[in-house]
Amino acid sequence: MKDNPKIVAIIQARLGSSRLPLKSLLSLRDIPIINWVTWRVSQAKHLDQYIVAIPDTQLDQVLADHLERLRVPYFLGSENDLLDRYIQAARSTSADLVVRICADNPLIWWQAIDQLIEHFLKHKPDYAYNHIPRNNLWPDGLGAEILSFGLLEDLGRMAKLSSEREHCLNYIWNHPSDFKISTFDPDDKFLCRPDLKLDIDTVDDFQRLAQLPITPDIDGPEIVKIMG
Repeated sequence: MKDNPKIVAIIQARLGSSRLPLKSLLSLRDIPIINWVTWRVSQAKHLDQYIVAIPDTQLDQVLADHLERLRVPYFLGSENDLLDRYIQAARSTSADLVVRICADNPLIWWQAIDQLIEHFLKHKPDYAYNHIPRNNLWPDGLGAEILSFGLLEDLGRMAKLSSEREHCLNYIWNHPSDFKISTFDPDDKFLCRPDLKLDIDTVDDFQRLAQLPITPDIDGPEIVKIMG
């Protein structure tokens, strides 16, 4: 690994979700969800750059137009081969390390991203994560995933199953013994709430978050406090 690797967050987003169509452009407290995500990601101090990777479809051109108005960088790639879309988006930015972020996490927290990056740089695993409460105590939806661009390219060659192309890091989880996988608990014990689900997959998820007194600059502890 380089002494000063270029760290790029790639936010995957699309409008064709079957469970919640047009999700990225739905307004949460009068602000589109994609705006929440991109602004909150942009506050992470260890990121050198971020970019939104979206499908190159007629429907998603609406999202591309929205991002262009926001002056948020985006990359158009394969609709169904998300792994290739990630590889091409990362290559376009000359990323050394790639932070994977899903656009259905409007409450993703910049400090959780920074803690993930710090953990990765210190322990040097192949892959690290804190976006889901698997072998850790993080809430679901505050954090992200990270790996090197080199490994991402390797996955592009090794992943053959459609499920490993549509869900771009599934190959790692399907072959855990082949990789050094790492995670960790929040520094602040108040944030140790693996029972909390903060991402938006369904209409019910959206309605639940839409009723909360949240703002785009809300931090992790305040989110947990509001969630109860």
